[in-house]
Amino acid sequence: MNQRIAAAVLAVVLLASACDPDADGSLTVYSGRNEELVGPLMDRFEEVSGIDLDVRYASSTELAATLREEGDASPADVFFAVDPASLGAVAEAGLLARLPDDILSSVPERFSDRDGRWVGTSGRSRVVVYDPGRVHADDLPETVAGFADPRWKGRLGIAPTNGSFLAFVAAMILTEGEDATRAWLESIAVNEPLTYSSNSAIVAAVDTGEVDAGLANHYYLLIRRSQVDASTARNHFMAGGDAGALVMPAGAGVLASSDRRDAAVDFVAFLLSPEAQRFFAEQSFEYPLVAGVDADPALPPLATLDPPDLDLGRLAAALDLATELVADSGLV
Repeated sequence: MNQRIAAAVLAVVLLASACDPDADGSLTVYSGRNEELVGPLMDRFEEVSGIDLDVRYASSTELAATLREEGDASPADVFFAVDPASLGAVAEAGLLARLPDDILSSVPERFSDRDGRWVGTSGRSRVVVYDPGRVHADDLPETVAGFADPRWKGRLGIAPTNGSFLAFVAAMILTEGEDATRAWLESIAVNEPLTYSSNSAIVAAVDTGEVDAGLANHYYLLIRRSQVDASTARNHFMAGGDAGALVMPAGAGVLASSDRRDAAVDFVAFLLSPEAQRFFAEQSFEYPLVAGVDADPALPPLATLDPPDLDLGRLAAALDLATELVADSGLV
C-alpha cells in the first residue's frame, strides 16, 4: 500500500474508532489554537464522535506552563498547540504519552517528535510579508540578517512577544548560535522596527501601508485576502536554510495522565483525517501534512520550501533563552 493510500485508510479507520457509540463522557482539550479558527473543527469532532469536548483556550505558551504546573493532576486529556516549542516543553517534562506508530507515520517524520510524544497537524512557514508598491521583491534581503541593514530603519514590522516570533528566534539560536542571535536582535532594535501584538496585525499594517515589510507566518496574508478584496501585500518565502524560512507545525499530544487516552488518541487521529486536513488547507490556509490533501494553490508546494535543518523538538530547550535575548535587546 503506498503512502498516500495508507494515510487515507489510516484516517478513515481512526475516525471510525472515534465514532464508537460506547465512548461516552467528555474530553478536555487545552487548545493554543484560536477558538475562532478551530472552533468549527471542534464542533465537527463532537458531531461525528458523540464525544463532548471541554475546550480551554489560551496561548500555547501559557497552556504549556499551566500543564507543567499541574503535572499529573491536570484535567487535560489533549494538548493542541500552535507550535512545536510549546509541545516540546510539555513533552520534555514527561507529561505526554507516546502516540501510536500509525498516527506518527501518517505525517513526514520531521514534523513529529523524535520520541513520538506529539504529532504535527498542519504546517506554517515563516515569511516576509511586504508591500510591492513600496518594496520590490528583488530588494528584499536574502536572509533575515539583511534586515539589520540601516536602510530598513523604521520600515520593518515584528511581533516580539508572539510565540511564533520567539520560536523563530529559538531556531536562530540553534542554527547560528547565541552570540549571533543576540547581535541580530540588537541590530534590529537599533533599526527601530514597528512592533505589533500579532502576525495578523503585522499583515494588516503592511497591507495598509503603515509599514513596508514584516516578519510573520504565511497564512495570515491568505486569511486577510479572503476577507479584504483590496489586499495588495505579498508573501516572500526565504530560502537557503535560513531561520527566516522556518516551517513549524501546529500539533497535538495526549497527556500521559489522561484516563480517557483512547478517546484522546481518536481526537488526534481526527485532526489528521482528510476532512480536518482539508479544513486546515481551506479555512486557515495552512499546509496539510497528510498525503493526499493539497495546500492552497497560491502557496508553493511544501516540499519546495527550504527551512533550516534542525530537530523541531529542540526548539523548546532554546525558548527561554530566546525570550531572554528578545527582552534584553530592547524589543519589548
